[in-house]
Amino acid sequence: MSISELDYEQDQDSVDPSQFIDDDIDHPLHRIKEVRHQQGVSLRRVAMLLRTEVRELRREEEETSDLPLSRLYQWQRALEVPVADLLVDSGAPLSAPVMERARLVRVMKTVAAIMEKSQNTSIQRLAQTLVDQLVEIMPELKGINPWHSVGQRRSLDEYGRIVERSYSDDIWRER
Repeated sequence: MSISELDYEQDQDSVDPSQFIDDDIDHPLHRIKEVRHQQGVSLRRVAMLLRTEVRELRREEEETSDLPLSRLYQWQRALEVPVADLLVDSGAPLSAPVMERARLVRVMKTVAAIMEKSQNTSIQRLAQTLVDQLVEIMPELKGINPWHSVGQRRSLDEYGRIVERSYSDDIWRER
């Protein structure tokens, strides 16, 4: 081995890999939160799909959080969008199929809310027909829940009414 080759090897060994890591990220890295909102998917739903606490998902949704590629692909599967739509780009809107899906999810939520609230049987029949037609167009819309219709959602620190009331242990036992 020549001296120049030894010098080259020493230079290669002295490269500090941390010089390529940017710890102070001040620019957006992804659009997970934006896409999740556009898709109409709740954090609780994603938490169930990814088996992760909501608190951790909120941290991951921050656009400056540096996620491993494997985690980005998990988000992609949970939101059912192309991974490219989760990445920051030049401000282009979501791809046409994803935007269409997001719009159909919103329409389905509205129809489900109409079915839930309507007292009139003819309106319920029309709404059911619309549900059937939407499911025919996009089968994964089956089972979409209506928009939340009551009050404000609780924060993670607040408890529901079940904490305020006392219940017999018998209601939790299987019969």
